[in-house]
Amino acid sequence: MLLLALDTATPAVTVALHDGSSAVAASSQVDARRHGELLLPAVDRVLAEAGLRLDAVTGIVVGVGPGPYTGLRVGLMTADTFGLALGVPVHGICTLDGLAYESGIESGPFVVATDARRKEVYWARYADPRTRLTEAAVDRPADIADEVAGLPAVGAGAVLYPDTFPDARAPENVSAASLASLAALKLAAGEELLPPRPLYLRRPDAQVPKNYKVVTPK
Repeated sequence: MLLLALDTATPAVTVALHDGSSAVAASSQVDARRHGELLLPAVDRVLAEAGLRLDAVTGIVVGVGPGPYTGLRVGLMTADTFGLALGVPVHGICTLDGLAYESGIESGPFVVATDARRKEVYWARYADPRTRLTEAAVDRPADIADEVAGLPAVGAGAVLYPDTFPDARAPENVSAASLASLAALKLAAGEELLPPRPLYLRRPDAQVPKNYKVVTPK
């Protein structure tokens, strides 16, 4: 097994190679505006570090979000393209699940919260690093304060809103190495992974103006 994992659902552009036991190479850069520019060079970098070619990969793992529209789409389109070109399966993992698994919190409950912009967070509640109790959602922190009160919280969204998440913990962004490790465990256990389709939760920030008029030539 050699999994190529990547995620662009958070400000981190993160890539890793995983041999089924551990990550053999990894790269993470935080830059919310350069996902498209940084992702492919990161793939080249981890392949070079591992001394492997892309055609050695037996499967692709990609974070499906939730995340902002443009950044999330970069990772998913790249994963789909690699899967088609190599003829290998593409497995989706919820980005929040990757953060929960990476948290190191041995038992819950706890919360994972990432920055959804617009003064909102993407979040879910967990019983332990592999068991999600709620569906991923997007809300204003103040609106979920009662639901998350007293719980440890992981992710950049928790760091941004300390009034709601006073017990914020690392990591802030997911790593592809953790996504790959979680995917490898699930595959070894015969668990079904998600399809590589985006979990947006809301409409994109850029939309056609309501009063937009189509002008056609005479």
